[in-house]
Amino acid sequence: MTADLNTGILTLESKYTVEESLDKLQAALQSKGIKVFAVIDHSGEAEKAGLQMPPTKVLIFGSPKGGTPLMLASPSLALDLPLKVLIAQDAAGRVWLSYNSPEYLQHRHNVAAELIKNIAVVGPLLQSVLQVSQVS
Repeated sequence: MTADLNTGILTLESKYTVEESLDKLQAALQSKGIKVFAVIDHSGEAEKAGLQMPPTKVLIFGSPKGGTPLMLASPSLALDLPLKVLIAQDAAGRVWLSYNSPEYLQHRHNVAAELIKNIAVVGPLLQSVLQVSQVS
């Protein structure tokens, strides 16, 4: 796993394609009762505009039970919630999953540590469901 300390973005490598990664993650979220709000297909929309880009999708998901207390404590968190995972293939064909570090969101929105635990499950969930490897 790598982290960009300036942006708070954590990135993991998936052993699956973009579509397989998306499907596995959606199934896991739904099985845990976590709502999938939307999938943004950036590469699909680019193609419709006559442009090409490697497969790139954003999965937007969350739980009102987890997110609402955070937004009540710090309304600005609504800018970053629901949670998002970027699933993108690079030019070499490798697939990467990127998401905001819960610690970064905690600092950015000045939220108490005990509340940020409500959304800290994203990293472990990605690692367990997608069997992602850490990036050196």
